Amino acid sequence: MALATLTSRVLGMVRVMVYANFMGDKWVAGAFTLAFSIPNLFRRLLGEGALTAAFIPAFTEKQKTAGEAEMWRAANAVLSGLIVVAATIIGLAMLVLSLVLAAHQFDAQTDLMLRLLRVMFPYMLLVCVAAVMMGMLNARGHFFIPAMGSTMLNLVMIASVIFLSPHMGSGKEQQIFALAIGVLVAGVAQAAFQLPALYRDGFKWRWVSPWRDEMVRRVVRKMIPGAIGIAAFQLNVLVTTNIAFLFDPQINASFDYAVRLMELPQGMFGISLATFLLPALSGLAFEKKYDEFRGTLRHGLETMLFANCIASSLLVVLASPIIRLLFERGEFTPGATGRAAFALICLAPGLVAFSTVNILARAFYALNDTRTPMRISIFCLLMNVPLSVFLVWRFKQGGLGMANSLTSVLNLFLLSHALRRKLQTLDMPLMRQRVVELVSVAAVAGAVAWVVLLGWEREVGHQTVLQKAGAVFVPAAVAGLVYLGFAFAIKVPAAREISGLLLRRVRR
Repeated sequence: MALATLTSRVLGMVRVMVYANFMGDKWVAGAFTLAFSIPNLFRRLLGEGALTAAFIPAFTEKQKTAGEAEMWRAANAVLSGLIVVAATIIGLAMLVLSLVLAAHQFDAQTDLMLRLLRVMFPYMLLVCVAAVMMGMLNARGHFFIPAMGSTMLNLVMIASVIFLSPHMGSGKEQQIFALAIGVLVAGVAQAAFQLPALYRDGFKWRWVSPWRDEMVRRVVRKMIPGAIGIAAFQLNVLVTTNIAFLFDPQINASFDYAVRLMELPQGMFGISLATFLLPALSGLAFEKKYDEFRGTLRHGLETMLFANCIASSLLVVLASPIIRLLFERGEFTPGATGRAAFALICLAPGLVAFSTVNILARAFYALNDTRTPMRISIFCLLMNVPLSVFLVWRFKQGGLGMANSLTSVLNLFLLSHALRRKLQTLDMPLMRQRVVELVSVAAVAGAVAWVVLLGWEREVGHQTVLQKAGAVFVPAAVAGLVYLGFAFAIKVPAAREISGLLLRRVRR
């Protein structure tokens, strides 16, 4: 799962590198970033969040209690309902956008953003279909193919920049529409990629009336509050980027590059673990094996903490070298590197909180509780808005990172407190000790990376591509070895498990 997610995230990083070379962080990039954030939010909420979180427990229960024929029928009912509802929403949204654009003369930035949004909004339907397919495959024990589905999104959008944009016009305002078209083609590819695996497993598409179907009603009841509860980070990003657009559209582009870098470790060990844990926790909750439920949850959290503590530390220390290596070319200037690096330094400390929120929210959904995460997330969003206004005014893109990090930490504490009350106990005294140990070791490793980076910059510099790569990978490698050595010394189970798994795979 992590390998597939890593492949997808690396391709996603290549996509962002192509974007950076193509449009930098100027106002056209800011308009596209905000326009894409809305259909992309549906991808995060549905493909990585609320829809699969609501669908998988219900689908798993059908599989255990009603047999395969009823299970596939119920899945088709959900698919049919989503197609009808999503198509209706898309039609209304495109009509409203068209009327607004025809009735009012906006400034160039807002006009471009609305026109791009009108082109990309149908992606919502495509991602609904892809999300249900992903849920079916996950519930049936298939994780690699669904996780690889995002590679189609990235490959198509890279191709749209390279091959389609030169034919869209001479200016960036025209060429940017190639990316919008690429989003739609990528949505089709993402869904189609999963179909062969589903058909091999016994699925056959057919229309099933969703209007009075019990499975559809159950999924909808769980999905609506779940959309808020499980995607606090994405909703925070959407709210704060809209606020930032009012201050300066350039802020959105700088912040978006930082978010993309955050998504690499978050996706590998936050999203992938949360996705894997949901069907496992759902089965344990259905069978009322709460001791195993708590043990599985602790195991997942420890694995995520081991991986993301060091990732967070290195993203803070190596923010400038990483962004310089990946993005600084073409339209992406050294000034853009400084702005994006500042956003990443302020955002990266919240990485562990973002990932933990994803896992804890899945625990609530496995227990058929969508309201508690929803209420907590709404409270955190309400706290985030004034905090974002206050911090963006003073720190621009850095303020966005600070606001999202702080509210995600708050979300983490409130969710863990609520889950402890729901399960009577989480039985995590060793877990608290492990958090202190891993954070301390990650801080030491980060300090080592900083010292090595200073030496590299003084002795070697960063003029060539190889020198830029060395400024990232040499400090990161040294810090990683220090971190791993300390983790083995204090006997962190996740260090032994992950190392053992990798060694077994290499031997095979």
